[in-house]
Amino acid sequence: MLKPEILDPQGQAVQRALPRLGFEGIADVRQGKRFELEVEGPVDDAALARIHELAETFLANTVIEDFAVKVEEPAAAAEPVK
Repeated sequence: MLKPEILDPQGQAVQRALPRLGFEGIADVRQGKRFELEVEGPVDDAALARIHELAETFLANTVIEDFAVKVEEPAAAAEPVK
């Protein structure tokens, strides 16, 4: 995500369009990007440290962006439709 002090024209454009589209009550919109990484093996402290390093040095421009690393469990296999 862009840091709060960085101008976000795309977020502002979306915020201005929301009332015209019938969406009221949204005070602010910030746009960002998301990377999903699938890790081979267990996600232990060492793996998380490497992912954090990868995000900080390669995926995020830390001059203008903040980032967060979080672990999500894989989605359960969908049940077949009967």
